[in-house]
Amino acid sequence: MTATPVWSVDPRTGKQRERVAAEATPGEVDRAVRAAHAARPALADATVRAGFLRTAADLLDGAAPLVVETADAETALGAARLTGELARTTGQLRAFADVAEEGSYLDVRIDRADPSLSPPRPELRRYKVPLGVVAVYAASNFPLAFSVPGGDTASALAAGCPVVVKAHPDHPATSELCASLLRRAAAACGLPADVVAVVHGFDAGLELVRHPLVAAAGFTGSIRGGRALFDAAAARPVPIPFHGELGSLNPVVVTPAAAAERAEEIGAGLAGSVTLGVGQFCVKPGLVLVPGGPDGDRLADALAKSLQETGPGVLLDHRMRDAFVSGVRERAALPGVTAPVLPGPGGGQGGGHTVAAGFLSVPAATLLEGAGHELLLEECFGPVTVVVRYAAQREAAEVLGRLGGNLSATLQLSAAETGGAPGPAAELIAQVTGLAGRIVVNGWPTGVAVAPAQHHGGPYPAATSHSTSVGGTAIERWLRPVAYQSVPDALLPPELREANPLGLPRRVTGTA
Repeated sequence: MTATPVWSVDPRTGKQRERVAAEATPGEVDRAVRAAHAARPALADATVRAGFLRTAADLLDGAAPLVVETADAETALGAARLTGELARTTGQLRAFADVAEEGSYLDVRIDRADPSLSPPRPELRRYKVPLGVVAVYAASNFPLAFSVPGGDTASALAAGCPVVVKAHPDHPATSELCASLLRRAAAACGLPADVVAVVHGFDAGLELVRHPLVAAAGFTGSIRGGRALFDAAAARPVPIPFHGELGSLNPVVVTPAAAAERAEEIGAGLAGSVTLGVGQFCVKPGLVLVPGGPDGDRLADALAKSLQETGPGVLLDHRMRDAFVSGVRERAALPGVTAPVLPGPGGGQGGGHTVAAGFLSVPAATLLEGAGHELLLEECFGPVTVVVRYAAQREAAEVLGRLGGNLSATLQLSAAETGGAPGPAAELIAQVTGLAGRIVVNGWPTGVAVAPAQHHGGPYPAATSHSTSVGGTAIERWLRPVAYQSVPDALLPPELREANPLGLPRRVTGTA
């Protein structure tokens, strides 16, 4: 059988750049997974894992010009954006090295035996162990931070889990380059290179999630693709955890008081958030509830002005461009929907490969009552948002009540509303807390800080689990707890022995 080639494509022209690899056969997927499985013991030492992650970060930083150039050639995201993304990526690797060394992620808990209790309590010692080989499905819109060297890979390796990455077809050359740097880092630290592997191809992705030695999976992408893999993971003879980030509308609510106070500022800020990365961020605000009346008009005018001043941009591939153009057209054709700034194909030189930003507008009453308007409550990937004009707070609340789960929800409040007194703003926060994983007040959701307190996830369909893919607690996805009851000290893992030879944080009978 002839291998199917994998080509790197320039999204600015639609032309093939180079043949990078071939789609992996079932046998090649099997060999990659088995090699990764065999490499698990080499990752047992947290200090070695930490050194590996830091070495990988150093090698990526050292190759920064080539990494950025390669990624830009395949994604058209631009050198400035990709330089920042590379810094975020290497920062994540170093942060998870710190997490691995510090050890609190193991959640060591010890309860002393107490025969005086009823019933008596035996000696119990609990910590977490790595699951095994993790399958990572790279994202299209972050060729570094959510791809081969990204957060899923970094957190899995920090937990002690080898990784097999299914590369995204939009940036295969970047994936191979980054994989080679990670494998070099592994060798430099005395680890088997097979602690990280990359496979290409749609069928390879299905083979990967079904492989009996794959213990968990992490995914960032579309609802359709993620749900297919999630269902495959659940249908296995032994189901596995599937941590998928699938899609999000990221609603924004502008209160009447906020619009009266700073309509122009909010409109301009919204335009910047919608067009960041050509609207290809997973937390792009896709639905904005704006009050009717003159203040809402001022906000819409400021949004229109800023969007009209934004030049056309290139999406990650032509398939996404076609989906964006057709998606906007279908939404704009719905009764009662207007297009103050019509998004769609870009004009001028390169217009066949670019898109123009814009927004659609609809009254809340029309959205709530019109047949087929549910489409406006679905994500449209690209530089477009839907402005929903509400006449009363009841309408805004009803629109929010029809939304599924989201990664984020944003509230634009007035100075008086942020004063802390109970009132409508507190009620709004309570409502959006039920439908999003991150609540933003007087900011914008684009830009997800990599920090210990971050949560990047949300109710379905934003995510398939309640975990986060960003921040230190992302490591918890790749671990499972084990309790040891009345086990002699000499037979316990070092992490649980009485002398605490590894110096790990621990809670003993409820006390840290």
